[in-house]
Amino acid sequence: MPGSTIWTPSYEELNTHAPDSFVVAMETSEGPIEITMYREWSPLAVDRAHYLMANDFYAGARFYRVVPGFVAQWGLTGKPVLDSLWQERGIDDEPVVDSNARGTVAFARAGRRTRSFQLFINLADNSRLDDYASGGVLGFPPIGRVNTGMDVVDGLYGAYGQPGDMQDSISAIGSTYLTRTYPQLDSILSTRVVRSWPPR
Repeated sequence: MPGSTIWTPSYEELNTHAPDSFVVAMETSEGPIEITMYREWSPLAVDRAHYLMANDFYAGARFYRVVPGFVAQWGLTGKPVLDSLWQERGIDDEPVVDSNARGTVAFARAGRRTRSFQLFINLADNSRLDDYASGGVLGFPPIGRVNTGMDVVDGLYGAYGQPGDMQDSISAIGSTYLTRTYPQLDSILSTRVVRSWPPR
């Protein structure tokens, strides 16, 4: 059952290789988005993205950090216990293979082995992120690119920007905080892996 293993993923599940490339259909409150992931760009990160998206981990998650001309970020589910469990499951760091061009997708990170479940889409050509040094790591490796629906991404509600307390409050309080304080944020309705190469 989709989503049934996001609370208790096994070692085998977390270490299963994703297809060489695959397409994710993401339904959002603003409209549909399709993203193609490329394992050769960042194998460990694409494996993690495949697991999360195939299991609909992000259903109900908000696009909580939308900065026009920069990025649209999501990942925190609004379930503090679940987010805490995944925060502890960071993956090893990998080098940047492709550039953070407009429409590419990458994991957020704030130090060594902190890529876990938060992702962003580049709303502009952010090549400066390719070699941005922070917390002992260099750059944000892209893992895929938006195929269709970039107009939807551009239309995500971004008037809130990036309030400094937002992520900590989501982690501590959950979705009720967002509903009360930032009610106009767009959300993810579902994610599905719809095609892969080689086929599975």
